[in-house]
Amino acid sequence: MSYSLSEINAAIARDGAAFAAACDADFAQKVQSAAAQIADHRGESRIILLSGPSGSGKTTTALKIEERLERMGIVTHTVSMDNYFNTIDPETAPRNREGAIDYESPFCLDVDLLNRHFSMLDRGETIHVPKYEFSRQMRSDILAQPMHLGPDDLAIFEGIHALNDIIVGKNPRAFKLYIAARSDLLTDDGQVLFPHAWLRLCRRIVRDFQFRGSDAEFTLKMWANVCRGEKLYISPYKENAHLMFDSSLAFEYAVLKPMVVPLLQAVPVGKYDVVGDMLKAFQQIEAMDAKYVAPESLAREFIGGSTYDNH
Repeated sequence: MSYSLSEINAAIARDGAAFAAACDADFAQKVQSAAAQIADHRGESRIILLSGPSGSGKTTTALKIEERLERMGIVTHTVSMDNYFNTIDPETAPRNREGAIDYESPFCLDVDLLNRHFSMLDRGETIHVPKYEFSRQMRSDILAQPMHLGPDDLAIFEGIHALNDIIVGKNPRAFKLYIAARSDLLTDDGQVLFPHAWLRLCRRIVRDFQFRGSDAEFTLKMWANVCRGEKLYISPYKENAHLMFDSSLAFEYAVLKPMVVPLLQAVPVGKYDVVGDMLKAFQQIEAMDAKYVAPESLAREFIGGSTYDNH
């Protein structure tokens, strides 16, 4: 799928609020379809595995699916697989070819514990979901929360490695979902103005700034390694999914523009080639005020002000 630059600019000029609402409605239809398929599958397994690369909107999408399933009368719990990261041990942590700790590797996860918890939940047993403290780079069992599934309850486990064979292999009956921002922005002559990977990068830059106070260089410095991890550990396993859908919203380029452009302009000229290319592309995109974005929109995961901020 792709978007048209001229159509987006025209829609924003005509009625930005209506355009944003229409995009959100399209995404809501995808969520509804996913929830319906998950509900039909629950006789097979009570576990849903939701994966996607960084910046794809996994957290909000999982919560939206949970919300939809709850409306259908199906009690659902959402768990971030980040909580199953192992406490970092320099002696045993996986390493990349340069010898640095490979934080993108699925072997940073406690896969044995995850698979054991999946089996326990399917048997109706109580598990204790751990809590990973990123500030201390360690997992806390003291902060673990009990979780038990009733006979018709479901659990969504979301994380970048949810569809990796080391997890799916031992949970073949789980419903598997893959999401990613997969649409490019095209000019009228069919040229790619804004590749879909840039949208995820801009989402990350804005989110890192809004929620962590980090500048664009912080995100850009990590991005090459994030993309390497995606190619090695995430994309090869997307075919494991029962369902794949696009998490991009056509209005995002416009609403991200006034937020991300100043952050990109603060990066030293020439340090990252992609910065200059993105700034040139943004010159052709009409800006849109974030006030037109609904609190429940997926875009709020990145720009802030979400109804899901407390989750």
